[in-house]
Order: sequence, then C-alpha cells, then structure tokens
Amino acid sequence: MAPALRLLLAFLVIGSCIAADHVDIWPMPKSVTHGTQRLYVSKDLVMSTAGSMYSDDRAILKDAFQRTMDLLKLNHAADGTEPSSYVLKGVNVVVRSPEDELNFGVDESYNMSILTVGEPLHAQIEAQTVYGALNALQTFSQLCYFDFTSRLIELNSAPWMITDAPRFPYRGLLIDTARHYLPLTTIKGVIDAMAYSKLNVLHWHIVDEQSFPIEIPSYPRLWNGSYSYSERYTMSDAIDIVRYAEKRGVNVLAEIDVPGHALSWGVGYPSLWPSDSCKEPLDVSNNFTFTVIDGILSDFSKVFKFKLVHLGGDEVNTRCWTATPHIKEWLNDNHMNVSDAYRYFVLRTQKIAISHGYDVVNWEETFNHFGEKLDRKTVVHNWLGGDVAPKVVAAGLRCIVSNQDKWYLDHLDATWEDFYMNEPLEGIHDPEQQRLVIGGEVCMWGEQIDASDIEQTIWPRAAAAAERLWTPVEKLAEDARSATSRLSRFRCLLNQRGIAAAPLAGDGRTAPYEPGPCVRQ
Repeated sequence: MAPALRLLLAFLVIGSCIAADHVDIWPMPKSVTHGTQRLYVSKDLVMSTAGSMYSDDRAILKDAFQRTMDLLKLNHAADGTEPSSYVLKGVNVVVRSPEDELNFGVDESYNMSILTVGEPLHAQIEAQTVYGALNALQTFSQLCYFDFTSRLIELNSAPWMITDAPRFPYRGLLIDTARHYLPLTTIKGVIDAMAYSKLNVLHWHIVDEQSFPIEIPSYPRLWNGSYSYSERYTMSDAIDIVRYAEKRGVNVLAEIDVPGHALSWGVGYPSLWPSDSCKEPLDVSNNFTFTVIDGILSDFSKVFKFKLVHLGGDEVNTRCWTATPHIKEWLNDNHMNVSDAYRYFVLRTQKIAISHGYDVVNWEETFNHFGEKLDRKTVVHNWLGGDVAPKVVAAGLRCIVSNQDKWYLDHLDATWEDFYMNEPLEGIHDPEQQRLVIGGEVCMWGEQIDASDIEQTIWPRAAAAAERLWTPVEKLAEDARSATSRLSRFRCLLNQRGIAAAPLAGDGRTAPYEPGPCVRQ
C-alpha cells in the first residue's frame, strides 16, 4: 500500500473531524480536513527526508525549515516542560525531484498530514519539488502558535490532512524602485511576506523616467541617472535579491520600460534622447538605442534567470519623434508614421530579448495597437481595460491580469474586499482560453510610497489577491466579508512576523481606529 494511501486510511479512522470553513489558513488550501486534538510541538523538532530524492542538507530545504522554526517561536522562549505524550517530534519531507531550479510553472503542489497516532508523532509532507515543500512549510507554520500558559508551541485541531496546489502559475507583486529608491532590506521584507502569502513572482520595475538606479556593466554610465550616489543597486545586489527570492520560491521578473518612461537613460548617454530639448521616448532612429538595450538584456540574462522579461511599452507619447528633425527625416526615409515607428521599436526589442533566451511581457497598449504583430510567445500585461484579457486570449496570446481599478495598490480607495473579489477569468469561458491567463499581479507603483510606508500599503490587500490566485475558485468565499476573520488573523500574523500590514478596516494604509486587539482592527 502506498504511504499516502496508508496515511489517508489512518486519518479516516481517527474521526472527530469538523468542517473546513473553520480553518484559519491563508490562502485557503485546495482540500483540508482536521480534528480536535491538541498537539505540542517539540522545541527540538527535527526535519528528516526519508524516502526523498532531495536531501535535508540541501540549502533551500534546510534554510526553509530553520526559518519555519523561527516563525513558530515568534521570538518567544519555548521553555515550558513538554508532556510525555502528544508531542510532535519531527517533520518528514518527501520531495520526488532532486532538482531545485525555479522554472516558470514549476510544480508547487504538496500533501501534508499530521496524525495523532504512531510513535513518534510527526508531520508528513510530500511534494514533487522542493518548492511544493516550501509551500507546505508555510502552511505548517500557520497551524502552530506559541501558548503563553504552557510556554510551548502548540498545534490545535489535529489530525490534519491537506492537499494543496495553486490555481494559477503566476501570482505576482510589482515593486517600483524608480519613483523612490527601496533599500535591499525593504525588498527582502516584501519577498518574505510574499512567501508567507504564497505569491511567487516579484515584478521588479527597476527603472523609469525619474531614475536609473541599477548598474549595467555593458554601459556603466546608465546609472548616472540614479537619484543619488547612494541610491543604486550593483549587479551583486541584484544577484543577492534573486537568490534570496529563489530560496523562498519567488521568481524575479525584471522590467525595463521602453521606449517611453526612459528619460533617465540619457543622463549618462545623451544620444539616447531625441534631442536636448525633447528627451523621450528613446530615439527610434538611432541604432545605438538598440545596442544599449541589447547590452542591458545581455547583462540581465546573467542575473535574472526567470523565463520572462518585461519590456514595458506603455504610455508612449511620440511627439518628440515628429518634433525632432533627424527622426522626422528617418521616418520619411523609411515610409513610417509614428504608429509604425512605435510598432517597429517594440518588435525590434522583442527580438533582442528573445535572442537572450527570454519570453517577453509587454503592457497592453502594444496589444491594443498591433496585437497581431507581436511575437506569439508574448505575454500581454493587462492594466487598463476590463475587457482586454478576453480579447488577448481569444487572439491566442497569454495574459497577466492587473486591472488598475482593482489590483493597483497605490489606489488607496481600493479596499481589500475589492482585491479579493477581482476575478482574472471574468468574461473568459472557453477552457483553452482560460489556460492562457497565466495569472495576475498586484502593482505597488512608487510615486507616493517609499521604505517608510510600503509594507502597510501592500499588506493585507495583496494577501487578499493572493488567495484569489492560489485557491480553487469553488473554495473562494462568495462574499469577501465571510473571509474577514481569516484575513484578519493572517494580517495579525504578518505583524507578529515583523511585516507592517495595515488594519483591514477602511481603505488602503489605514491606521488603527481605536485601542483594541489586533483582530478587531
């Protein structure tokens, strides 16, 4: 008999199970059942990998287990006297693949059982990949709490049987380091909270018209466009962020937004501007523009290993192209108008990215203007129109949903309920077309946030979207208000873990409205 089947049969004979709607897990798993028994978690809890193809001394799994132990204690000293029975002694993790490369679409599913029979008592985690195991450990950490009476870590409502897998392979969060610089520690804090919420793509909008903060070895004067000498990222910093995220199951999607939003590029290389008096979009007539883009993407390919790269393409005001004599002459010589030139720029940069092994993400304006010309591997990033995603997938292209009225975190009037109820597949009924929606993304644009307020602006609203992207649609709350108690508890858990998540009441970034316990804010 297979181990998983034996565990299931053992669970079924234990009984005392209650309904899953009382479960305080965020996001809600695909399938969960539990009982009523209290267990104590040993202060010397150990991890084993019996039956696994992935050993417990591998860094990703070893580090994840240690982080889990730190989360369980929440900086309290678990120094109570352990009882002689009902003590969880270990966690056995069975990972079926020895590989740990974080590819797009990697299997993130897991099964977890915590029984109340057998000796010694242990949690059993089974996953195809180490990243599924990481998700299981995140769930396990939410089942445990520090009890101030026993001075021990306790786990209630055992036995547990959980089967889980994400609804969408792409569950993203955008941060913007061009409008305000974000220190590395701040970015890492965002990544930590993403892992707690089971978001798996950090979309790093690195540069924009205001600043160019990242080092590009091929063109070292580009970061002359940074705000200041200290508000910069070296390539080693970028590698550090990518590795930090990877250890937590989070991919990093890098973005350079072209041809618009690129004023800062010309501080170091003025020839990228159409002219000294008319400075963006980038000069479409100058081959050096595309040489620089090629250099950036070549350098990126050595650091950002995620299959996708974002090339922007939004909000392109072409006035400078027609107002600059040498570009106007180039347009005439090539029998182009500005719309033709916009298309030419986007398609040429797509080819450059593809030559470096990337699939390309572009903002939806590129699809709206010339969708039939885009490379067929293009992922269209929807942000404007609510009816765009159905058109994208009907055209056979992949889509990421980030409609600004629901999933833009800088819109402080958008409540967590708005985030929770936003459905990426709205208006898409054909199963084949639904599969082309690879997921969604909440966007933390940085015009009015910096390190001082980013966390409370992101959380807990991003976590509300995270459940929409992770949990099967039939398990989602039909009315967001019925998820309030679970999200409130998760928000308090984020606070306890050092993440400055704002109260649920009111709009985004709301302060507590009166004295009281965390869960009532």
